[in-house]
Amino acid sequence: MSLQSIYKDLGISEPVLHAANPVLAHLAPRFRHIDEIAEENQLKVIGAMQKAHIGEASLIGTTGYGYDDIGREGLEASYAAYFHTEDALVRPQITCGTHALALALMSNLRPGDEMLSASGRPYDTLEEVIGIRPSRGSLAEYGISYRQADLDSDGHISFENILSELTPKTRLVEIQRSRGYLTRPTFSVSEIGEAIDFIHSRRPDVIVMVDNCYGEFTENIEPSDVGADMVVGSLIKNPGGGLSPTGGYIAGTRECVENAAVRLTSPGLGKEVGATCDLLRPMFQGFFFGPTVTASAVKGAIFAAAIYEKLGFDTFPNSSEERHDIVQAITFHRPDAMIAFCQGIQAASPIDSFVTPYPDDMPGYVSQVIMAAGAFVSGSTMELSADGPMREPYTIYYQGGLTWQHAKFGILKSVQTMLDRGILTLPA
Repeated sequence: MSLQSIYKDLGISEPVLHAANPVLAHLAPRFRHIDEIAEENQLKVIGAMQKAHIGEASLIGTTGYGYDDIGREGLEASYAAYFHTEDALVRPQITCGTHALALALMSNLRPGDEMLSASGRPYDTLEEVIGIRPSRGSLAEYGISYRQADLDSDGHISFENILSELTPKTRLVEIQRSRGYLTRPTFSVSEIGEAIDFIHSRRPDVIVMVDNCYGEFTENIEPSDVGADMVVGSLIKNPGGGLSPTGGYIAGTRECVENAAVRLTSPGLGKEVGATCDLLRPMFQGFFFGPTVTASAVKGAIFAAAIYEKLGFDTFPNSSEERHDIVQAITFHRPDAMIAFCQGIQAASPIDSFVTPYPDDMPGYVSQVIMAAGAFVSGSTMELSADGPMREPYTIYYQGGLTWQHAKFGILKSVQTMLDRGILTLPA
């Protein structure tokens, strides 16, 4: 059976394949560069695991208190070695990226301290953590204040705005690497490093924390390599490689990590407790596969940008720009197109392909959200997925793809769905 006939059986028409072929040919050199980054990061992960002396016994978890868990300690040593940090906290008890960020903030700030966002308004779910939107248990309820340094007119970090917002009370500065539900650029590690140098030159006592979600393995260095005191992320994103079923990480200075451990467990216990059950093997395997899986996701994001640009839609970043995360924003300016895109992605999924997503309310979000996520791990944004708030200008945020082949199929299916509904026409 030919490849074209297999695509036909899965609902992809010949005109859609024909439109995609020149786009894919044009991207071939770019994809080779992505593979080179993946190879470098793959070797670094292997080196980190070897440095931590990971053995077969490290894959066996613990129950109960989790005392003397050599696998847990080895996993955290592996993360610290990869990120070049003094220590790391990598736990299945950290439920998601928002939880990891909240844990890092709440454990390293005290009443009377001030948090400064150096990257403008943070991601929607952090608004309740901080108290921008009133919420039970927020930083604001504990007397921790918040300030914000807006980005410049081009959407980049503004040193002038940071300097005007730094106060004697500022204890922690947060930089969000990825764009969230915005169309500003994702920050490169180089740009983040320049901001960190600027902040530390003015206030060497300030903790700089980088929200690293969606960015791990997309470059050959991480924010911790350019001076970040903490990097924070989720294991159902890049570093989990699609295999980790849950978890999050905080890598950074020993003091910051220990503060987080004490907050996660209890004073006096810290990192010494926390059962890993049967989760160590997929957490290690996910970390091992992370660079290659991330490369597949980046290829999918670039292909999505390239083909939707050809179809006349606005994309952020565009297909020629360097990538610093796995997220691709596509603006449709109409809700039916946004819904059709998500429904096409869902229909291309190996799990729940028969489910039709529609906009609905979601915890932590102001607007209704539509989400396509037919994944092996529930909510995994490392797997092929798309989501976005149902508000002007109707921008969808596409990410993930455990394999390039699946990412390609998902994008083709989204185009086919929109074509079938008369939302777009293919170029002659």
